[in-house]
Amino acid sequence: MSSTTRAAVAIAPGVTQIQELPLPAASDDAGLLAVSVTGVCGSDWAYYQNLPTSRGPLVLGHETVGHVQQLGRLAALKWGVQEGDYVVLEEYLPCGHCMYCRDGDFRLCDATDWRLGGLRYGATGLNVAPGLWGGYSQHQFLHLNTVFHRVPATVKPVHAALALPISNGIEWTYLQGGAGPGQCVVIQGPGQQGLACVVAAREAGADKIIVTGLSTPTDQVRLRMAQQLGAHHVIDIGQQDLLETVAELTGGLMADLVIDCASGGTDSVTTAMQLARKRGRVILGGQKRQKIPHFDSDMIIARFLNVKGMRGHSYESVELAIGLIAHNRHHVQAMSTHSFGLDQTDLALRSLVGQGVEGAIHMTVHPQHAQWP
Repeated sequence: MSSTTRAAVAIAPGVTQIQELPLPAASDDAGLLAVSVTGVCGSDWAYYQNLPTSRGPLVLGHETVGHVQQLGRLAALKWGVQEGDYVVLEEYLPCGHCMYCRDGDFRLCDATDWRLGGLRYGATGLNVAPGLWGGYSQHQFLHLNTVFHRVPATVKPVHAALALPISNGIEWTYLQGGAGPGQCVVIQGPGQQGLACVVAAREAGADKIIVTGLSTPTDQVRLRMAQQLGAHHVIDIGQQDLLETVAELTGGLMADLVIDCASGGTDSVTTAMQLARKRGRVILGGQKRQKIPHFDSDMIIARFLNVKGMRGHSYESVELAIGLIAHNRHHVQAMSTHSFGLDQTDLALRSLVGQGVEGAIHMTVHPQHAQWP
C-alpha cells in the first residue's frame, strides 16, 4: 500500500487544493478507512468559509461511506467490525464515559463539539495528528471512538451517503417531533434536511405534509423533489401568503408539528410559532447564526406550544435511515442527484449555494476518481 493518499484540502475560505498526505502508521487503537464516497452536507459550505481560518487547513466531509482497510487489535475489540466491512461513519467522536454518552445521547458529549475544541470528522484541522479527519480524501483515519454503522451490500455507496441527512429527518420529525397518523406536518425549507423530514413524515403516516420554499430556481427544484418524496402540498412563500394558505389547507386548525429547517434569517422561527396549532409542537433545526430581535415569547405561552431545539441525530435514527434507504422507501434514493471526482470538490461545495451545477439535491464526492462524469 502506498504511504500517501490524495485529499482535497480546504486551505483558505473557499479555496481547495489537492494534496498528497501521509497515511498514519498502523496502531493498536486506531484504523484506516478506504473511502468510497462522501456526501456533501449543507453545513459544509459554512465550514468551508470559516474553519480554514479558525482551525487551519483541513479535509472537509463528514458523510463518509467506505470499507475498513486497516484495523488495530484494540480497535477491533471495541468496534466489533472486521477489515473489509462496508460501513457508514457518524461525524461524532464521543468520549464514551460522560453522562450523555452513558445515556446513549452521545451527540451532546462535549468531546463531539468542535466549537468547544472537540474532535469531529470533517471539522478537524490537519494540525491535529494524523490529519486525515475528513471524507474528501481517498483514506480517512479511524479514531478509537469512531461510531460505525454496517451497510447492506445491496446499497450503492451514493445512496448509503444519504444515511446522515435522512437520519436527521427521522430524528427531528419522528423520534423528537412525534409525527404520526392523522397529523399535519409543516416543514419550512426544502433543503436536504427539509426533504429528509418529508420522507420521515411520510414514513410516520402523517396525513398532511406541507413544505415551504422560496421562489428561487434552487428551491423550485427542491419543492418538486418534495412532492416526489411524498409531500401533499408545497407553498412558494414568494407567491402565496404562508399563514393564510396553511389555515385554508387545515380548516383553520394549523399544524400539529412545525419543523423549521430554513437556514436563512430569523423570521422563520416566529412564523413556525404562528403555524403551529394550540398545543402544537415546534422543532427548530435550521441554525440562524444571529439573534432574534424582539422575540415575543408570550406567543409560546398563549398557544401552549412545545418548542424544542434540535441537534443532529441519534444512533437509532441512523440505523432506521439505512433500512429505509436500503428499501428505497418513498423513492428516497432519488435525492442523490450528482457525483463529483476529488478534483471537483470545490465545484461540489459551490453547488450547495447555487454557484455550481444546477438542480443539485444531495451530492457525493468520489475520492478514488480525479474527475467524474
